[in-house]
Amino acid sequence: MKFYRILMALTVFSLLLAACVPAATPAPAAKGTIKIATQSPLSGGQAALGEGIKNGAQLAIEQLKGPIEALGFKVELVPFDDQAKPDVGVANAKQLVTDPDILAVIGHLNSGVAIPASETYKDYDLVMVSPANTNPCITDRGYLVTHRVCGRDDVQGAVAAEFAFNELKVKTAFVIHDKTPYGQGVAEFFKKRFEELGGRVLGFEGTEEKAAFDPLITAIQGVNPELIFFGGIYDQAGVFFKQAREKGVQAPFLGPDGMDSPELAKIAGEAVVGMHYTTVAGPPTIYEGAKKFIDDYKARFGRDPEPFSAQAYDATALVLKAIEAAIQEAGGQKPSRKAVAEKVRATKDFQGITAVVTFDERGDPVKSKYFVIEIVSGNPDEWGKNPLKKTLELTPPPLTPELKAACGVR
Repeated sequence: MKFYRILMALTVFSLLLAACVPAATPAPAAKGTIKIATQSPLSGGQAALGEGIKNGAQLAIEQLKGPIEALGFKVELVPFDDQAKPDVGVANAKQLVTDPDILAVIGHLNSGVAIPASETYKDYDLVMVSPANTNPCITDRGYLVTHRVCGRDDVQGAVAAEFAFNELKVKTAFVIHDKTPYGQGVAEFFKKRFEELGGRVLGFEGTEEKAAFDPLITAIQGVNPELIFFGGIYDQAGVFFKQAREKGVQAPFLGPDGMDSPELAKIAGEAVVGMHYTTVAGPPTIYEGAKKFIDDYKARFGRDPEPFSAQAYDATALVLKAIEAAIQEAGGQKPSRKAVAEKVRATKDFQGITAVVTFDERGDPVKSKYFVIEIVSGNPDEWGKNPLKKTLELTPPPLTPELKAACGVR
């Protein structure tokens, strides 16, 4: 009996003690995994920019996934290497849409890859937010799933033409492009605006050549332009610029944001000193509040951010907020892809590193910044010292039947 009374006393004491200890907050129930994919070139000549996009997205997920994890979901990055090739990007798209956990894509680098890949995303309601794609047809097709946090080539090309005509004071130009939707598109917009201003285009040539540019250089020397505009990417353009200077071409060079990588200086060296390029993605150092991002990026990846890394961070941060809102609207359950796409499209006044983003009805930012930068050194280690010459904040052009028709939309 004595043992029984002792046992009862201990039991009562234990219950009283438990009542005095605050209950621990239960961990959220595991509701599964939400994945965000990236598509960018992780191999080949454009891998530097593509790796920067992947890293920017990865850093954003690592730093900003907390609210979604608090709702009970694990968040993962799934990177895909599109190799800057349309067929590879489409094959990747067809693979990733079969994974129901993937609720968004950050990418691509190349418009020529993004446009056909997004036809697959559209069929599966999978939202894409691009940090870098500038061809108008990314958004002018009117798909709910396509967005970008950067500007457009029909504006960027005009910015380049106006800088050439009004500030470089050139009246003749030879225009080259790489035959891709990005390179040819921006070259055509440059040509159109340059001629509207009163300039003359002495040649308009597309080339897929990567190694031997002698015939093209000979054609340029035959007309002696005051400026050479190259619509394309640094890995091809750098070889051309180097060979053109070696052959005695003295005309200044101008290009779009496909030139924006220290790899251009690594390839072309002193040949690109003094040239200018336009870009929809200024160096991270010019953005107010970007210092922490730069420091965090260098600490995480051991290198400076590439152009479009900060835009990839912003695109991913924006997508994470949209997914969080869609989960809440779904009563805490995993949302549908379409619900996420609708939340992305409804984004207003999102404060990113590079911009305050509000999407219009097409998925374009209602305002975007455009920059003109001068290259002052052939040393790739000094790429970050290239000075900013001009900054503009401009709206996208209105969607007209002509723009829709140019994208194959009736």
